[in-house]
Amino acid sequence: MRKSLKTAVILMLVLVLSMISLVGCSNDAAKQETLEEETSQQESTAQEDSFEKIKAKGKVVMGLDDTFAPMGFRDENNKIVGFDVDLAQEVFKRNDLELVLQPIDWTMKEAELNAGNIDMIWNAYTITEERKEKVAFTKPYLDNRQVIVTLEGSGIKSKSDLAGKKVAAQTGSSAVDAMNTEPELVKSFDGGEPVLFDTNNEAFMDLEAKRVDAVVADEVLARYYIKQKGADKYTILDEDFGDEEYGIGFRKQDKKLLEMVDKTLDEMRKDGSYDLIYQKWFGK
Repeated sequence: MRKSLKTAVILMLVLVLSMISLVGCSNDAAKQETLEEETSQQESTAQEDSFEKIKAKGKVVMGLDDTFAPMGFRDENNKIVGFDVDLAQEVFKRNDLELVLQPIDWTMKEAELNAGNIDMIWNAYTITEERKEKVAFTKPYLDNRQVIVTLEGSGIKSKSDLAGKKVAAQTGSSAVDAMNTEPELVKSFDGGEPVLFDTNNEAFMDLEAKRVDAVVADEVLARYYIKQKGADKYTILDEDFGDEEYGIGFRKQDKKLLEMVDKTLDEMRKDGSYDLIYQKWFGK
């Protein structure tokens, strides 16, 4: 009798454990299915054109480096101003959208864009083949080149004179990309590579302090900086690291927003408002 009871108890335990296992597997399967559905929805949302959502909010977010004069920087009142800022303000005013300026870490610009934290990168953003793989660009709206800036009397007259010298640039900038197209020259620098700074301002401050010998930077920034600090202190070499074009970067799926900006900039060129903004920042 005891043996039969013991056997019955064991059978009941096995049955209960089997049922628990089946319920657990069912729950796991349900959780996995839910996770797959959520992932699919996120991927679907990531591929959607966000134009209608932006219109519904009435706001569009512009990512920029707020130390990049004269394109986007803080004035004496800590207000973000600049050529790109004025252009963007006019573009979105004409399209009944409020412009929100969002300073970002320039090294994370594409990640910020594709994560949805900003709607565009508009801040002297050079068009390159590598960047085209990550974002969709508007038509070029401004020409630029990567110039070499030294202190007056440094003795540096050409690229070859940079051998053994400390050459500075901003981290994540197209200046670094431009220099890296000449790897043998870069290897000849003191340290075998450029000295990198978070901002161009820091690079120029180290040039003034003679902790570096040259700075490679966008011409529009370099000439504006030199104008503010005193042109007699600096020399811009005749040789440079190549011509470039600026564009505005969008998520690849945001075609409607990109087309709207391109169309509006074309209209501004035709009616003269682009030229007025240009003259305000760069003169005639």
